[in-house]
Amino acid sequence: MLKNINTSQKMDKDEYKKEINSLGLRLSEMQRVCKDEKIPIMVIVEGWSAAGKGSRIRSLIRYLDPRGFEVFTTNKTTEDERFRPYMWRFWKVLPAKGRIHIYDRSWYQSIMSGHRKKEAKLAAPVYDITSFEKTITDNGGVIVKLFLHISKSEQEQRLTLLAEDPNTAWRVNNSDIKQNRKYKKNRDRFERMLSETNHNAAHWTIVEADDSRFADVKVYRTVLAAMESAVQAKRDKTTENVDIVLSAIPEGSSKLAEADLSLKIGRDDYSTRLKAAQNDLERIHNAMYKHRLPAAMVFEGWDAAGKGGAIIRTVASLDPRGYKVAPYGAPNDVENAHHYLWRFWNEVPKAGHMTVFDRSWYGRVMVERVEGFCSTADWKRAFGEINDFEKQLVDSGIVLLKFWLHIDPDEQLKRFELRTNTPAKEWKITDEDWRNRDKWDQYLEAVDEMINRTSTEHAPWTIVEANDKLFARIKVIETVRDRLDEALSF
Repeated sequence: MLKNINTSQKMDKDEYKKEINSLGLRLSEMQRVCKDEKIPIMVIVEGWSAAGKGSRIRSLIRYLDPRGFEVFTTNKTTEDERFRPYMWRFWKVLPAKGRIHIYDRSWYQSIMSGHRKKEAKLAAPVYDITSFEKTITDNGGVIVKLFLHISKSEQEQRLTLLAEDPNTAWRVNNSDIKQNRKYKKNRDRFERMLSETNHNAAHWTIVEADDSRFADVKVYRTVLAAMESAVQAKRDKTTENVDIVLSAIPEGSSKLAEADLSLKIGRDDYSTRLKAAQNDLERIHNAMYKHRLPAAMVFEGWDAAGKGGAIIRTVASLDPRGYKVAPYGAPNDVENAHHYLWRFWNEVPKAGHMTVFDRSWYGRVMVERVEGFCSTADWKRAFGEINDFEKQLVDSGIVLLKFWLHIDPDEQLKRFELRTNTPAKEWKITDEDWRNRDKWDQYLEAVDEMINRTSTEHAPWTIVEANDKLFARIKVIETVRDRLDEALSF
């Protein structure tokens, strides 16, 4: 790929001025159109050391409204970033709908640097990266990937000039010089990376960058083409019925139907087991911090199923500095302007810590599905996106536990009426709870499919029989204790 590219292509000054002005005006217009169409744009600028990444970015933003874009530089990972999944820091800086984010180097540094020591590592670099890019583009985002390619002699000349100038000498380090010295070896490695991560959702554009004018024009044309294509695709999509075919679920495979909701536990037995489990969790939580083991717990379930009570008792003995309970309701305006997974990536735990998700990303395939807050294609596609997301969490070392608290309609009605008639609990019941109850069968179908499609080997669901609150709490806390204790034993 790279070895056969002619990097010495040039453009004369007069032609460049005429071309870049025309392209710049179109780019400015497309920025406004993408904002109106709520299309997020991500431009990645990768390439050789001294290939001109900074210069190409400065040129690209010349015609853009600065209120609508932001530039990010990917440096070595901080300690906080190393303690989290590699993609976490890039999810945090995703553009909102209608904005442009430009990345001076990106998530590809993990591969391009050869996994340097003291850098956060990807468990499966190509899988995680392509999964991330596909998730973004499938949900309407645009990713433009530019690789600035220069010849060995051009790179050597630029590095020498930079090193000889006192004002720019700081920009040249030993790794840059080593890269030039081992140019062919690095070129081969870059070619493998480009080939392995070149896919339909986000393909690479090689920019011949020996001549800055030629490189500028190609960058402009590439970004413009991607923006124009995205706008056209979005407008066409409004008239299309996108159909995503999912594999069939065998009849009679309802995990909820198998739950024995008559299971109970006596008060004395409950108190004894609760105290023992909480003591164990206190010890385990300290060991988690010592061994840098992260954990995430997901609590989903029917309204009034007892999620709050189970969470309170699970974290009661833990050091509050080492965990966070993250409650989620309907997304606010800022969250709605981002990819639906964005707000959950923001709360992914770092090594040695724990995050408890009180409701979660599963709202996409339950509430949003049943209430029509997203399209059929969106919630069908979400099953695969969620499985990929959870695989990345687990592959990064996070212990992931998922609980569905299950009750029957009669028990829910009893709890609703108790809340309605008890002043201290009145705040827990809303009109929305009653509306959701009227759609019990629709939610039941959605939950059954959710559990079937997202209970994976790396992230299985635990069905908690919750008609008896005491039984449910013990099952949750003892499951958490046993899973974490097992994870620490390796």
